[in-house]
Amino acid sequence: MIHVEKVTKEFKKVVKEPGFKGSVKSLFNRKYEIVKAVDDVSFHVPKGEILGFIGANGAGKSTTIKMLTGILTPTEGNVEISGQIPFKNRKKYVKEIGVVFGQRTQLWWDLPLVETFSVLKQIYDVEEKDFKNRMGFLNEVLELEDFIKSPVRTLSLGQRMRADLAASMIHNPKVLFLDEPTIGLDVAVKNNIRKAITQINEQEKTTIILTTHDLNDIESLCKRIVMIDKGKIMYDGDLAQMKSQYGKYRDVNMSLFEYSDFEKFHFIEDLSLKDEDIKITKNKEKITVTFNTEKASVSDMLTYILGKTQVKDISVKDIDIEEIVCRMYGKEVSK
Repeated sequence: MIHVEKVTKEFKKVVKEPGFKGSVKSLFNRKYEIVKAVDDVSFHVPKGEILGFIGANGAGKSTTIKMLTGILTPTEGNVEISGQIPFKNRKKYVKEIGVVFGQRTQLWWDLPLVETFSVLKQIYDVEEKDFKNRMGFLNEVLELEDFIKSPVRTLSLGQRMRADLAASMIHNPKVLFLDEPTIGLDVAVKNNIRKAITQINEQEKTTIILTTHDLNDIESLCKRIVMIDKGKIMYDGDLAQMKSQYGKYRDVNMSLFEYSDFEKFHFIEDLSLKDEDIKITKNKEKITVTFNTEKASVSDMLTYILGKTQVKDISVKDIDIEEIVCRMYGKEVSK
């Protein structure tokens, strides 16, 4: 459904010397440098897949999405979606895609939601019969009935997000781009949005590209992720494979009967570890030990802890995807 082959996007950036003198000089003798926002990116998405597309701010994620939606033209390389080149014949192309921006709405602020949908029906030339069937499906999945006659400006953030998702699906697009679809929502509403996206994908076989900083969205919705950094793809594969490849760390969470007994632990010396193999986080009475299972097994770690002191409560869990991504980027994550 989506083919991205060796895509590069370059921008011209004005370079000026500092200060007032530099500003004046740049008016008459401008110097430029070429910045590669996206550098030789390739990936393919089959029909019906939900792809998680993630990256830090400035990594090239948004630029890539803008090329996929036809807003930007690649400097080099090819993009083809559903047999079409996005930046050519855009009027025809946009009828086959849907886009949801979590921080921007495509709804008319003062119109009742039902009238907004009617306007979109006309814009996308949706037949009356198809529109009724579509609204029936979207009402069922997104539960719009309670607020469909309300003006958009009166909707809560969660209701508006569901309405935006419905608006992007009015014309039954083949590909859906979701940019931060759960931003700012509480946990319960986030879960409802995720369930709706999953149901739309399963029933409609809609191909979805999800960009988000909420890695719980990725874990809930995606089996495969593409991670981009400094314009280049640094990972493209199964989420489970990434966890297996990079998730060699485990967390031991424990509470001690005597908090002062923590001084008895000398993990690095006693277990022959290095500083990078272990991280200890204390939070009130809870202690978290994150360690490299290739250097110390879970059983060795538990035996060592239980042999040193009495433990009130103890549990072992895999580190979450946020920790894995931060380690891949070479950053620390706060517990």
